[in-house]
Amino acid sequence: MTISTTPLLALATALSLAYATPALAHGTKQHEGAKASAAIVDAEQMPWGIAGAGSEVGQTIEVAAHDRMRFVPESITVKQGETVRFVIHNDAELMHEFVLGTSDSNETHAALMLKFPGMEHDAPYMAHMQPGGKGEVVWTFNEPGTFEFACLIAGHYQAGMVGTIKVVAD
Repeated sequence: MTISTTPLLALATALSLAYATPALAHGTKQHEGAKASAAIVDAEQMPWGIAGAGSEVGQTIEVAAHDRMRFVPESITVKQGETVRFVIHNDAELMHEFVLGTSDSNETHAALMLKFPGMEHDAPYMAHMQPGGKGEVVWTFNEPGTFEFACLIAGHYQAGMVGTIKVVAD
């Protein structure tokens, strides 16, 4: 594996490799494919919306996670009240995750991940993807505003692996 000389990418790669194997960064549970049922059971209003049901999906958005510590696309716009299915492809050699939240919630979570890189966590607004794998999040954006999606694995958020979601009133 070649490690980039870009300081932030090098830091993120080193932190990812130093703390745990990718599968242990979030425990040993298998997360892929579990989102549809979790979204209905764990529906809780968050500042950025609420878990959606697959039957309510109005739009599917494909997102790719890369080892350049970036998502493609980096910016998404949706309508308030819309339920979106995010299908996230990990086109990388490192484990990545996709976590919806506010700037503050993601920054706080990312800081915890630096302190406790092996902590297990799972919620309807996140997906964890092994290298070459994919994940899914179904979310209803019932609050207007600008929110984030981010990879909070130790060092990834700090390297800039974050995108924005703008929720506009219909």
